[in-house]
Amino acid sequence: MDSFGHVNNAVFLTYIEDARITFFKRWNLCDNKKSIIIASIKMDYLRQMGHPANLIVGQIISRVGRKSFDIESAIFIQNEAAPVASAIVTCVCFDYEKNQSVPVYLEIIEDYNKS
Repeated sequence: MDSFGHVNNAVFLTYIEDARITFFKRWNLCDNKKSIIIASIKMDYLRQMGHPANLIVGQIISRVGRKSFDIESAIFIQNEAAPVASAIVTCVCFDYEKNQSVPVYLEIIEDYNKS
């Protein structure tokens, strides 16, 4: 909570991160050989949110490039139609052993092509 009794803006990023981990686990990309790093986050705060609140975080892969891809996310309070925040997170596929970016992993491309 911030000093005004609202959920602090930094906490919204944690909600987005928690949802993004679901993708990473589904793609089985949580090791040192195949990993993903965050290059950019654009967050729009649309409405205030109090605590406690039951949240739903929706996300979709919205763009796939050569070495990066975007995940669009929206945070909703359960049973409310309008989101409280939305974000676009640019992720880069990264090989920690080589210490360099690598082409987008096939698991991500396949997931993107399904939508």
